[in-house]
Amino acid sequence: MTRNSVSYSLFFTGTGSGGNLSVGSSAAVLEADDKPILLIDCGPGTLNAFAERYQGELPAAIFITHCHLDHIADLEILTVRARLRNLAPIPIFVPVGLIQLLHERLASYPGQMAEGDHDFWQSFQLRPVSDSFRSGDETFRIHPTRHHGPGSSFALQLPGRFFYTGDTRPVPELLHHVSIDSETIFHDCGTISNPSHTGLEDLEREYREDIRQRLVLYHYADATAAGQMRDAGYKVASPGERHII
Repeated sequence: MTRNSVSYSLFFTGTGSGGNLSVGSSAAVLEADDKPILLIDCGPGTLNAFAERYQGELPAAIFITHCHLDHIADLEILTVRARLRNLAPIPIFVPVGLIQLLHERLASYPGQMAEGDHDFWQSFQLRPVSDSFRSGDETFRIHPTRHHGPGSSFALQLPGRFFYTGDTRPVPELLHHVSIDSETIFHDCGTISNPSHTGLEDLEREYREDIRQRLVLYHYADATAAGQMRDAGYKVASPGERHII
């Protein structure tokens, strides 16, 4: 099977900024021919939304954009569910600079499960990532973005298919020079900017028109914010929505 014969899509289990249950925590699933092949982030509620979409399955592989709890908290639940099902370790692709922080936030508690003294990492196969990684039939690239401190958050790119920014301020140096014209750009955006996130007013100032036409916005506060961004002429992702890429 050639790459061009595969139908790819990105399904959003949640599209929110972590504060409103109605839009969930931002996370997405890359699908190949409707089958989930890579979960991007795993915040609160992600696993239940994933199970509802895929008939109780657990993720086959995971990529982590950054280590804020609204993007990783459900990994602790996942290690329990994987252990109870006696699953093989799940590959988890983590940018090298985030490994220590991920370990400190979720994996340093001793003896997480009484059954067999199972700990966090026994449920996962850690796959450190420098600038690219191979998963399934595809090679993905990662890029540092602008979120809090330097090197704290990373975008995920499947060249020619999609560019997923993760949490970020505008990154014209990436989208103008690294993103390929055929890629859908899934971009962090709220109605108001702050030092860690893109705001609606940033988009026109920072990006060319051809880039803005390829944007699909996510990581917003609530449905009202999503409506405001749509009124401004942008495509906006919704929880439970599938985007062909």
